Amino acid sequence: MRFSTKLIHNASTIDPATGAASPPIHHASTFHQDPANGAARFVYSRSKNPTRSILEDTIAELEEGIAGFAFASGMAAIAAVLMLFSSGDHLIVAKDLYGGTDQILKQLSQRFGLEVTYVDMTDLVNVASQIGPRTRAIYIETPSNPTLTITDLRAIGALAAQHHLVTIADNTFMSPYLQQPLKLGLDIVIHSATKFLAGHSDVIAGLVVVNSPAIKTQLEQIQVTWGAILGPDDSWLTIRGIKTLAIRLDRAQSNAMTLAQFLSHHPLVNRVYYPGLFTHSQKSLHESQALGPGAVLSFELDPQLPVKEFVSRLHYAIYAVSLGGVETIVSHPATMSHAKMAPIDRQAIGVTDQLLRISAGIEDVDDLIEDFQQALF
Repeated sequence: MRFSTKLIHNASTIDPATGAASPPIHHASTFHQDPANGAARFVYSRSKNPTRSILEDTIAELEEGIAGFAFASGMAAIAAVLMLFSSGDHLIVAKDLYGGTDQILKQLSQRFGLEVTYVDMTDLVNVASQIGPRTRAIYIETPSNPTLTITDLRAIGALAAQHHLVTIADNTFMSPYLQQPLKLGLDIVIHSATKFLAGHSDVIAGLVVVNSPAIKTQLEQIQVTWGAILGPDDSWLTIRGIKTLAIRLDRAQSNAMTLAQFLSHHPLVNRVYYPGLFTHSQKSLHESQALGPGAVLSFELDPQLPVKEFVSRLHYAIYAVSLGGVETIVSHPATMSHAKMAPIDRQAIGVTDQLLRISAGIEDVDDLIEDFQQALF
């Protein structure tokens, strides 16, 4: 079965009880237990809910893992994964990653004794040099947020395997439609399902997929104990969103490429970050591990055009946090996703005050180009 078909025909396709083409939303907190037959699959919705289980089975199938877990947000998913580690454990982390991830790592480091080393994941020799006796995991984003740096998934997976380390990839920007890190040797994949998977800017959700029975058992316990679960309504909305992932992302990716090409030739744009452009130094590496450049790009606006003036002129693109919706979204990382980072740390990873991130939507691309063109003058 090809992937676009798998998006439709998966665990969510047909309700076995009724034959319905859409799964039911189970608004139940508890489930009747048959005294004669012992524990049932569904006991209490904090541990398992039928609607959430369908979503979890679906994302596990799409990422080709052995188990999926649905959480109340992308940050809850990240926090759950980081709960796998203990005080004194050492993690090697990409230096350029989502600001929220950076914040939770700093809190875990300061309050709970988790040791974190930030590295340039493009320098494998340096990554290897940071591995010590207490190193437990390597955490990456590829492409990174928001400068779209590419990490070699196969190389990181192979390096980690040599040292018996857990590998974790945030796959939010790509989704399993374009990139499947587990197939390339990694252990855990995280998604902010709020973004491309749900796809309509109406859900907050996080997903995790694993390929290790031991990690599966640990995450099951973390999910039940901490209880940051996804409710049945948002589970159903995410299931519905996944069905149109391919057609949405195809259009959004095409729009992103056109926007990137337009911006790269504009005199008021100093730089464009997008792995679909030949000017991206890691284009070939990205193409070796992903099926497309994605629908997210960033660009640095020339200082002579203030960011606030530019975004105030846009008619179609909304100025907001988040990404992956059907509408084009323009974000300002320095005051949004990376606002809590120290300015010097932001500058070090390329998040300047003039940097803007675009999540291309599915509008008519000619309207988008005209909109950006008029806003740049």
